[in-house]
Amino acid sequence: MELTQKQLDFFDKNGFILLKDFASKKECKAILEIAKVHLKYRIEPIETELGYDKKSKDFRTNESDYKSLDFEQEAPIRRLRQVYSRDVIFKNWMENKEIRPILQQVLKDDVTITLAHHNSIMTKLPKISTQTRWHQDRRYWRYSDDNLVSIWLALDKEYENNGVLEFIPGSHKMHFSKEQFDEKEYFREDLEKNSEIIATKVSKKLKRGDVVIFHSLLLHRANKNDTKKPKISFVYTVKGSQTQAIGGTRSSAYDEIYLGDTLS
Repeated sequence: MELTQKQLDFFDKNGFILLKDFASKKECKAILEIAKVHLKYRIEPIETELGYDKKSKDFRTNESDYKSLDFEQEAPIRRLRQVYSRDVIFKNWMENKEIRPILQQVLKDDVTITLAHHNSIMTKLPKISTQTRWHQDRRYWRYSDDNLVSIWLALDKEYENNGVLEFIPGSHKMHFSKEQFDEKEYFREDLEKNSEIIATKVSKKLKRGDVVIFHSLLLHRANKNDTKKPKISFVYTVKGSQTQAIGGTRSSAYDEIYLGDTLS
């Protein structure tokens, strides 16, 4: 499968694109069932709601040990980390051959999975989850350039009340000052010039099997989950093969999976 020129133009302008009904319901169900087992038994490495909230910018940038800390043992899980190596069903989705030509189109380069970032099952648990504030994923990543995109798979329905993704179209091409972000590099909502940008936000309801591809510099966020059912999603990140992780950083601490030239 490949994107049309119209779809490519939309991605270039807006920084994201939605692929409806991309993954099969059967595959999504299998991923979800395994994810629930790992969540139930808190199989490390995990990130908790407490860890997400408390850990510093330096920790997020430099720490390569993703295991939760002792003081987090009772905290709600926010994500399962390093899922590529957890189960073959996770690995198979991240190496999905049908999406590779699309990824090569948007990257304009051969596709490489980076295991250092995302590579996660994301959760928003009922009532106890927290919101995800406006941010760019690239803020804690250390690469030679910004040619990275993330692939978000909805494993069930995602909508406003359970924390569907929201995007600011075109923000991947905007130039921001340091003052527009706080100390953890979240996009500040208390600034008037930021409020005008945030007012342009968009979101799309997702259903099982829908995929969103979005640029590493695109501002995005999600509400907390106010429903009675967990929201569980799958996200991983790929980069162009010419984009290099900077040595001595978390970005270079994990293997990369080269998927090759899929359009030749």
